[in-house]
Amino acid sequence: MTTPTPTAFARTVRGTGPGLLLAHGAGGGIEANYGPILDGLAARHTVVGVDYPGTGVTPKAQNPLDLDELAEQLVAAADAEGLDTFAVSGYSLGGPVAIRLAARHPERVTSLVLSASFAHSDTRTALAASIWHQLFASGQHTLLAEYLNLMGLSEAALNALTPEQVHAIAEQLAPTLPSGTGDQLDLVRRIDVRGDLAGIAVPMLVVITTADPLISPALQRQLAAAVPTAETAELPTGHLPFVERPQEWLKLMTDFLART
Repeated sequence: MTTPTPTAFARTVRGTGPGLLLAHGAGGGIEANYGPILDGLAARHTVVGVDYPGTGVTPKAQNPLDLDELAEQLVAAADAEGLDTFAVSGYSLGGPVAIRLAARHPERVTSLVLSASFAHSDTRTALAASIWHQLFASGQHTLLAEYLNLMGLSEAALNALTPEQVHAIAEQLAPTLPSGTGDQLDLVRRIDVRGDLAGIAVPMLVVITTADPLISPALQRQLAAAVPTAETAELPTGHLPFVERPQEWLKLMTDFLART
């Protein structure tokens, strides 16, 4: 179910059991980024996610997005569902959100799972986000959707499609791009949680998307190396594990959560 209120982000809740919070990526959403594995996660957990401003039915922000606010809205959703402690899964931009949440509420977080993520934007990531933002602002949304296929899919997955198929996928994707995309990409370029990493003391799994054209595996490994408790798992996919390898992604997450 998804529940919007005037003062809170739209909330998705599924399942029963230990708490698991979900933080989605820029230009995505809980359903868009976690939809294919939501039922699998909810089989053992009370899964709670929020859509950032301008995604789904969460109203678009009037001011630049604030990382602390995103983290606190996720905690507020956990409070509303009666979860005192919880694991946190962050995908892409959701990774820094999860890290900041853990830094602000260390007593409540039991473990972290970060996928295709980063602690800060390097020059390459910032350039990709800037082009994404400019195409969105220009209204060239079909062209942007083609760019997202290029930057989101692994080389193998992209080459398994014909150019005509890629264009057709882009035409389907273009009308669904969230209105808050630009605000979320602005946050991607500004974000830097490197100062939070050394203080993380809970178990952490960093799922490295090894064929990722958008967030380089090197940047993902830098994040893992800065956290004393982090372990890594490699997934041979582009930036969209929920598209290319959802069941393998789910298994990595649930196996880790079952032992932490």
